[in-house]
Amino acid sequence: MGRLDAVDIGSKKLTVQTEFFSRPSWRIETKVYLGGALKKVYTEDLSSTPEREIQKRIDDFHQEKMDEIVSGLRRLSQ
Repeated sequence: MGRLDAVDIGSKKLTVQTEFFSRPSWRIETKVYLGGALKKVYTEDLSSTPEREIQKRIDDFHQEKMDEIVSGLRRLSQ
């Protein structure tokens, strides 16, 4: 389970990858890459999340991080 988005930022590619891990406990990690270099990792514990809600939480978490990054880039470009 996971999500992957990539967008061009100037001459570099911004990649945002969200993955689900089941060990040692349920969690999601969102990794942000710029030009292929890892820049930031966000983690959220899902151990108390019901199984049927995991994919929705992955989608929501990924979208929140994408929105946060886009908002920051817009502020920088103004």
